[in-house]
Amino acid sequence: MNAPDDRRYAETHEWFLVEGDLVIMGITPFAADALTDITYVELPEVGTTVSAGGALGEIESVKATSEVFSAVDGKIVEINTELVDHPELINDDALENGWLVKIKPKSLEPLESLLTAEDYASLTADVN
Repeated sequence: MNAPDDRRYAETHEWFLVEGDLVIMGITPFAADALTDITYVELPEVGTTVSAGGALGEIESVKATSEVFSAVDGKIVEINTELVDHPELINDDALENGWLVKIKPKSLEPLESLLTAEDYASLTADVN
């Protein structure tokens, strides 16, 4: 799996990219492929407070429903509204156009304990 080294990865297959003072979050192509055809995305409202390790939404596919988890404490400042009508964007481009939310984190420190791109690639290679 292509795991860009500009972000960190959770073992639950979310990615986190720091952009200025925000954290952009999505799921990995590995997760999107495992879910197969994504049909619905449930995301929190802008202004919602999220907690590290807490679920912040769900992704439904023809195969399963999967929760997505935040790695940081903070507040949702933007959601990807394109996913409402086009949830398949996650399958098509999970690392860019298929992002889920932008979070204004209280601290970036929790991201340091997440997997690097190399570590995530090793984790997913073991599954294949």
